[in-house]
Amino acid sequence: QVQLVESGGGLVEPGESLRLVCAASGNIFSIQTMGWYRQAPGKQRELVATVSSGGSTNYGDSVKGRFTISRDNPMNTVYLQMNSLKPEDTARYYCNAKTVVGIYWGQGTQVTVSS
Repeated sequence: QVQLVESGGGLVEPGESLRLVCAASGNIFSIQTMGWYRQAPGKQRELVATVSSGGSTNYGDSVKGRFTISRDNPMNTVYLQMNSLKPEDTARYYCNAKTVVGIYWGQGTQVTVSS
């Protein structure tokens, strides 16, 4: 069992940066991967970035070169550094953790990029 709590979202202008934080608790040693996903109204939830317990990372095409995922070891905390934010990054961002027995989600944190 894993519990996830996101923080760090907010309203920023285009070009600015935000850092999202996901705090994991429970059986954190069972976590294989953690990641960030986002969903805007009327759109499908999409991959933003993932990181494995071994440190391997994966990014969605729309954020490559701008966002960076990182983690503490063990994965009790995962971060998403978001630079050069664009209006199309506006979405609710969800933290995700995968274990051998289940997938867990946080409640999400809202990111709004607007002038």
